[in-house]
Parts: sequence; structure tokens; C-alpha cells
Amino acid sequence: METREQFEKIMAECRSLFAKKLHDYGAAWRIMRPSSLTDQIYIKANRIRSLETKGVAMVDEGIRPEFVGIVNYAIIGLIQLELGYADASDDMNETEALEAYDRHAQKALDLMLRKNHDYDEAWRGMRVSSYTDLILMKIFRTKQIESLHGETLVSEGIDANYMDMMNYAVFGLIKLTYGEK
Repeated sequence: METREQFEKIMAECRSLFAKKLHDYGAAWRIMRPSSLTDQIYIKANRIRSLETKGVAMVDEGIRPEFVGIVNYAIIGLIQLELGYADASDDMNETEALEAYDRHAQKALDLMLRKNHDYDEAWRGMRVSSYTDLILMKIFRTKQIESLHGETLVSEGIDANYMDMMNYAVFGLIKLTYGEK
């Protein structure tokens, strides 16, 4: 199976969970500011690193659901950056939320394909724990950019960091699902 197909299957799984939660909770996440979403991603990535380090989970959820959470929170972050956060969760219906999700998922796929071409699938030679560390680094970079109110001198913006976090999480999910190549 090729990278594109694996990526699309993983994103379909993430979207399915997003859609189910959207049904159950509506777009309650619309009230979240991007900085809060960065913190949510931090919680997920930090738990993955903790589980990788300790090798034991005290809560009956493993690494895989945390990577899925990172993907979905990164997309939510991109939506919030695009639209701004709302004062209530009723400003976006399910159809609009899924359309926004799909738009950002497609952008992530397009970015991954361009980078994958240039880097010649180097990610396949990396360990899953390296994706965790890279996601954490991107989180700390994002927090710094947020502290600077987005006023960077040479760095990419928060959106680029969310995209990278999402793609590293998808790579982790690919490896956890399909194994090492």
C-alpha cells in the first residue's frame, strides 16, 4: 500500500471519530481559542511520550487514540485560525464543520505529498518516538509564537506548525497500523 493510500485511510479513521463526536457534542470546540487547542495537543503528545517512556498505561487507552486526538485537534486549530473562535458553539452546523475538516485534511495531504517527494519518504526510517518528540517541539514553538502574538521574524506561523503536528501524528498512526517498512 502506498503512502497516499495509507494517509487517506488514517485520515478517514480520524474523520469518522470527529464526525461521531460532532454528532454527540455539536461544535462545542468552536469556543476554544487556538492557545487552548495548542494545550490540548500538548496533553496528548505528553501522554504519548509518558507511555513510550514508562511502557505501561494506567488508563485503558494506548498511544494510538492520542495520535488520533492530535490529528483532530490540529484540524480544529486550523479551523479556529481560519474563522476565529466563537462565543457559542451553535455558529457551525455538522455539515459546515465536516466541510471545514475535509478542506484542512486535503491541505495536509497535499503538503505531505510535496514534502514526501522532496524528502524521499525519510519519515519511514524514523521511530514513532521521534514523531512524538517532533510534535512536542512544534508545540513549544507554537506556544512561543502565540506569546509573540504571531509576530515572528523568520518562522512559519501557527498554521504551519499545526499542519506539521498533524502530519507527524498521521505518520505515527501509519507505522502503528501498518508496521515498519
